[in-house]
Amino acid sequence: MTAADLAGARSDWRAWLGRERRASPHTLAAYERDLGFFLGFLAGHLGQAPSLADLGRLGRGDFRAWLAARAGAGAGAGTTARGLSVIRNFFRFLARHGLVENAALAAVRTPRRRQGVPKALTAGEALEAVDAVADLGQADWIGRRDAAVFALLYGCGLRLSEALSLTRGDVAGNAAMQQLTVTGKGNKQRVVPVLPAVAAAIADYLAACPLGGGAETPLFRGARGGRLHPRLVQLAMQRLRPRLGLPETATPHALRHSFATHLLAGGGDLRAIQELLGHASLSTTQRYTDVDSSALLAVYDRAHPRARMP
Repeated sequence: MTAADLAGARSDWRAWLGRERRASPHTLAAYERDLGFFLGFLAGHLGQAPSLADLGRLGRGDFRAWLAARAGAGAGAGTTARGLSVIRNFFRFLARHGLVENAALAAVRTPRRRQGVPKALTAGEALEAVDAVADLGQADWIGRRDAAVFALLYGCGLRLSEALSLTRGDVAGNAAMQQLTVTGKGNKQRVVPVLPAVAAAIADYLAACPLGGGAETPLFRGARGGRLHPRLVQLAMQRLRPRLGLPETATPHALRHSFATHLLAGGGDLRAIQELLGHASLSTTQRYTDVDSSALLAVYDRAHPRARMP
């Protein structure tokens, strides 16, 4: 429950979001839900239906009490940060329209979101997934197609979207298939080396594929001839998980994580891995290369001059 003046301002804010910010119905519903949680908390916290005047009198302690209540209810840092962003948006709207001014909200820090570390498969799991996915295809050429896609993800570290955006022209006339030019995020191109096993998987798929096409034709095709949809690749991995005993974190993208992690574990240079993955920031690459301390120590023992001293 809210006072009439606050209810009217809330309705105006929602209309403004739809009209000026062109927020989608889904976004509007999410914003309304987050603001509703906050106002519902205030009703209990203040012991009355909050009004615009009440919003103006809120201090840092009141906002912190709401944050504590959200944490106590099990909301994660990301959920709470989004809710706080919605509340700030609402208060900015009120201030622009001369309804409420509250400086205390600016002093409330946004909860820090923990950056999850990507989960890599073991080398054995990744290789088994690449080999086994071919057995799931409804047709022989579809199984070989999926194997080629998996090989590119793990053998070259491609994003799924990058692999599926390749055309026949990208591989035509490249018999040795020693490298590929890939277009990644921000339309940035990079050259990635291609392992012989990956090249063989692509050639094997093309030889079996009954669908023809020119240089602009997608390399990986769906059963009806269109570009292969990423959801089909995700479903293939989903079907593999129980068969191979893979964890829930085993996804097509996990193969890319595994590529980076296993390269670093084998002594690969972090900057070189950054180039291979197409990351703009080295910090992003560091998150992808979650190598355990024993693997790093093994690299140290093999490569560092001090480790070889008597």
